[in-house]
Amino acid sequence: MLTNPNIPFSRNWLLHLMIVVFAVYWGFTAISPTDRIQWIMESILPVIVVFVLAFTYKVFRFSNTSYLLMFIFLCLHTYGAHYTYQGTPFDMWLKASYHTQRSYYDRVVHFAFGLFWGYPFRELLTRAAAQRGFWSYAIPAAVVFSCSACFEIIEMVAAFVAGQKGEAYVGLQGDCFDTQKDMGLGLIGAIISMGMLAWFHHRHRTDDDKPLKRH
Repeated sequence: MLTNPNIPFSRNWLLHLMIVVFAVYWGFTAISPTDRIQWIMESILPVIVVFVLAFTYKVFRFSNTSYLLMFIFLCLHTYGAHYTYQGTPFDMWLKASYHTQRSYYDRVVHFAFGLFWGYPFRELLTRAAAQRGFWSYAIPAAVVFSCSACFEIIEMVAAFVAGQKGEAYVGLQGDCFDTQKDMGLGLIGAIISMGMLAWFHHRHRTDDDKPLKRH
């Protein structure tokens, strides 16, 4: 069920469960967020992602593995949006226990973006573009890196438009290399994800990674 993309929606109970859980979770985190304006800014992209996945479902249906990985990432992001990325309980614990000088939850989510979205990007590439071999692993990592760069540009625009709220949204926290580190962590996550998948396919020679027959 996890790897089969051909399950009819009416019988895909796992996808139903993920939709319901995320809707309830998102609604719960929308109640009294730490900063309402920043929550709205942080919530725009996940909402866009969900609508894109819904409207393109009949055109391209991901496997439940991909939906599960995207679901986990969206939950991590939604958690950060509720508390603002600089004030999560995770960061409060880090600061109290290890006396860290900055909040690191945003770095965790950037890494998770690469780790969890590499697989869906590769699935799209192998099924829609019939890409196989080395480039089927390298291109998803490059796409993750590009998406990370685009997000950082969006953050920059938000900082210009929203002023002080935008500066909090960017969350540099005094680190002039914050943007580069965030992008780098996304790339590292994607490389790890694709490396593990390539190793798995090499060991098991799954049908997904066998060379296409040429006629």
